[in-house]
Amino acid sequence: MSSFDLACIVEGYGEVQAVPILVRRIAQALDPSLRVRVHPPIRVSRTKVVKPGELERTDTLAGRRAGRQGAILMILDSDDECPARLAPEILARARHARSDLPIGLVLAKREFEAWFLAAADSLRGKRGLISNLTAPDDPESIRGAKEWLTARMAPGRRYVETLDQAALAATFDLELARRAPSFDKLYRQVAALINPVNT
Repeated sequence: MSSFDLACIVEGYGEVQAVPILVRRIAQALDPSLRVRVHPPIRVSRTKVVKPGELERTDTLAGRRAGRQGAILMILDSDDECPARLAPEILARARHARSDLPIGLVLAKREFEAWFLAAADSLRGKRGLISNLTAPDDPESIRGAKEWLTARMAPGRRYVETLDQAALAATFDLELARRAPSFDKLYRQVAALINPVNT
C-alpha cells in the first residue's frame, strides 16, 4: 500500500477536525489502495491570509509538515468575494513561498457548510436535522449556510461548527455534494494532488 503526506491550511475552527476526515474520504473514493496521511491542519484567519507575509509563513510551516514528497492543500471560505478573483492571488503567493511542492487551493463559495447543503438529502435525521431535509436548488447562493442548517434542526437544537462540522463531513454523500461547483473543485484538486503517487 502506497502512502502520501498532505498538509492542510484551513480558516475555521471546525475545519481543523472536519478537513482531514473529508480529504481522507475523497482519497479513499479515488484510490482505496492509497493511504493518505493528513497532518493536523494549520488554522489561519482571513485577516492573516490577506496580510503580507502571513500566508507565506503558514505555507512554509505546512511545507515542513508535508515533507519533500508531500503536498499542501488550502481550503478557505470565499465569503462574499469572488473565488475566481481571489484564488489566483492567494495561490500565486503560496506557490512563491513553497515552489518545491504541489499546492492546491479551494475556495468554498461563501462557506464550507454550503457543501452540506448540496448533499442535504443524505443528511436527513443526522445531527438533529429534520427527516425530510431537502437540498436547495442553488446551495452556494445561500448566504448563511450555518443558519440554514440551524433552521432545519429539531427545536432547541442549532448547528455548532466545532461540534457538527466534522460529524457531517464524515457522513454526507460526496457525489451529491459535487453539484456544488466549489466542492467538485475540491474533489478534483485532491485527485490532482495524489495523482503522482498513482502514476
